[in-house]
Parts: sequence; structure tokens; C-alpha cells
Amino acid sequence: MRRLGVIGTMVWDRIYGRGIAPEPVEEWGGIAYALAAFEATLPEDWVLVPLIKVGRDVAGQATAFLGSLSRVPPGARFVEVPEPNNRVVLHYSSIQRRTECMSGGIPGWRWPELGPMVRDLDALYVNFISGFELDLDTARALRRGFSGPMYADFHSLLLDVAENGLRRPKDLPDAPAWFSCFDVVQLNEDEMARVGPDPMATAASAFDAGVGLLVVTLGPRGAAYVATPSFTFRPRDARPAGGPLRTARLPAPEVLESGDPTGCGDVFGATLVARLLEGEGVEAALADANRMAARNVTARGASRLHYHLRGAIAPR
Repeated sequence: MRRLGVIGTMVWDRIYGRGIAPEPVEEWGGIAYALAAFEATLPEDWVLVPLIKVGRDVAGQATAFLGSLSRVPPGARFVEVPEPNNRVVLHYSSIQRRTECMSGGIPGWRWPELGPMVRDLDALYVNFISGFELDLDTARALRRGFSGPMYADFHSLLLDVAENGLRRPKDLPDAPAWFSCFDVVQLNEDEMARVGPDPMATAASAFDAGVGLLVVTLGPRGAAYVATPSFTFRPRDARPAGGPLRTARLPAPEVLESGDPTGCGDVFGATLVARLLEGEGVEAALADANRMAARNVTARGASRLHYHLRGAIAPR
């Protein structure tokens, strides 16, 4: 069995204005959405290795969530820390717009503790849920110390935290340095604009830094990509070089305005990684990722999401 490492943050969400429900809903969010999507889509010869810290205050509930996943090898566990777990309050004004307030303080990884944990992995998926999972020095050390392919969703790298916990957009002045750490990078449309005003210049910067595939999610319009010739999700020294870049936009299935968009980007990215690991081409993998993200809109929460994504009936 090959092993996919997953770095991110488990978040306890409190969500207002989601779908047609008038009352707030509390449930697991954050990296839980990606884990559920991997459970539903990861190739049969791959297992999940969580490289995820959780607060002692929610360790029991987090362990129960992990135990519901069959793609995690026996003995795998979250790393319990004494700090309070991250909690987020989300207020939706539309299916595409929301405000987000964060509390808690799960510490990020440092290379001395992370390095021994990645030695036997075959690929790595990094999702910046809090934005503090890795600092740039650790990401650089990870790039030097891990030879397998690495995927990153930059999401909260482009979010700051105000004193009251409100998440607010910020720039990423070290974007080329961050790009140099990963083989595939995912951004949404707003994040791409904050990295730089010229999308093509931003893409050029990413590829100059060594990125092989840059993906920009566009909400209901699907996703666009730019890729090197004959891109495959493999270590950098295993890829062919030369030739023109490829780019296209893949449309998304239509979704209901009354649905729940929470976690769609996480489901999208995890599905994309799973399909790339299976050997699918970029456009076929993106089409599958769009389809799964659209299916996530019709679900509620991450706890039993993998059944919904597979089209299966969840056991009682």
C-alpha cells in the first residue's frame, strides 16, 4: 500500500445562514472535509496518514471521526496538543460569500518534528485551513527533505486574523518562495487576484518556481488550470520538460443556491489529488473534482460525508 500524508487542521464549525436552516449548525469542518473526500475517492492501493494536531479539548470527538474512516491504517491517530482546538463561526450572506471568525490556537509543525513523520510517505497533501500549519521555513525544509510529489491548497495563507478573530484577506508577498515548495498549487479566484493583479504573470511566477500544475477554483463557473507539458503528479525530477503550457477552464455542474458550500474547495482538492494519484489526466481529474464539489453542496457537514460523495446510504 502507498501512503498519502495529509496536513491540515480539524476545525469545530458553528455555521449560520447555511442553506434553508434558520438555526446554526455545529459540526466538524476544516480538514475533515478533505479526509471525507479522500475516503470516498482515494485509489484502492493508497492509505491516508494524518499529520494533524488536535486540541485536548476535542481529542475524543476527533478520534471518533478518524475511526469512522476505513482508509486510515490501524494505529494512525491525530497528534494531541494541550492548546484549545481551532473553532470557527461562519456567517453566510450567499452561497459564495461569508464572514469567518476563528478562535483556538493549534500550533503549526516544525521540521524537526515533521521530518521523521514523512520519511515513509509516497505523496503529501497540504491544506492551509488555519494558515499556520507550516511556516515558510518549514515548508522549504519539507521540500528539501521529502522527495515525493506535494499538493497545496493555499487558502488561509491569504487570510489574516484580527484581534476579535475575524478572518480578513491579506497579500502573500513571499508567493514565489511558497510556490517553490509545492508541485501543485490550488487557489480560488479571489486568492489568485491577491497574489498578483495579472493572472498570467502570477502563473509564470509559479512555473518559474517549479510548480507543475496551478489550479484556480471559480465557484459555480468551475475551475481553470495551467499545466506544464505532459504534467503528472510525480516528483519533479521524474517529469518531462519543454514545450508550451496548457490551460483551459472546466465547467462545474449546476448547484442549488440553497445548498451548503462549506468545504467545497477541500472536497475539490482532495478529489483532484486522488484522481491524479490514480493516473487520470488533468482535465479528467478536474472534471471529477468539480463533480464531487457540486455533490458536497447537497450535503450537511463532514462527519458522514464520504457516504454521500460515494452515493451510498450511511448506516444508522
